[in-house]
Amino acid sequence: MSKRVRKAVLPVAGLGTRVLPGAKTTPKEMLNIFDRPILSYIVEEGRAAGIEHFVFVTGRGKGAIEDYFDHHPELESQLQAKGKTEILADVLRDLARPGEMSFVRQMAPLGLGHAVWCARDIIGDEPFAVILPDMLMAADTPALAQAVAAHGQVGGNIIVVEPVPEGQAHMYGIVALGQKGGDGRDGRLNRMTGMVEKPAPGTAPSNLFISGRYILQPEIFAILETQPRGAGGEIQLTDAMATLMGRQDFHALEYEGTTYDCGDKIGLLRANVAFALRRPDVAEAARAAIRALL
Repeated sequence: MSKRVRKAVLPVAGLGTRVLPGAKTTPKEMLNIFDRPILSYIVEEGRAAGIEHFVFVTGRGKGAIEDYFDHHPELESQLQAKGKTEILADVLRDLARPGEMSFVRQMAPLGLGHAVWCARDIIGDEPFAVILPDMLMAADTPALAQAVAAHGQVGGNIIVVEPVPEGQAHMYGIVALGQKGGDGRDGRLNRMTGMVEKPAPGTAPSNLFISGRYILQPEIFAILETQPRGAGGEIQLTDAMATLMGRQDFHALEYEGTTYDCGDKIGLLRANVAFALRRPDVAEAARAAIRALL
């Protein structure tokens, strides 16, 4: 029986160049989606999937992340004194629980694979999730919970995927699937046979791209330890996964939901609109405001 997935790595050291100047002094992961930071939704997704310990791999200028999940006694006291209990509840909802969060520094920008490797001592010898905070996923059953359920079903390594926009396969990491049917698919969970990073137009092995949620086995750390630098001079997680695929099972899960790339300005805008419309308390007012603008 596979070990339960209890820990998650959140790589948050990136500079957010695609959303400058907004991310100049505010970590990109702390930019608001409607009325709360992106990371609020990410942690909520993790908790819903049973994650007990979040490992944030941070970098220079990211202190606001740690501060956000800590107590703010002066603010809390003022809200309590003024009877603003609903706002206080919102402030308290994201506080870290004892032992729930760790913060590790990535000392050099050496890529996603290196960021994951930085969490090795805290993760230890157990399967773990990787959540890319840039990719905000809206789903009735949270995306990571879908991945955890798939891991409970087949074990091994799970990569969450989704259909790539037409004509854009060359911009993403694309998975190759085992031949269970005519096109290699048998429902939403399929064995993987490979990954291709940004394939040349017309050569993609499928139309499914890796979309920001992973469940990996701890053996990936030993591979990352000696992983040569790949594309962009960085230590690529996909390279390490390709190596591990020769030793362990990998499955691609085509999750049910919608992804918003919050590392992109228009993606950030789309996420703000979509998440406002998902909120029962403000959806009607948000819809009216959007109609008025249009």
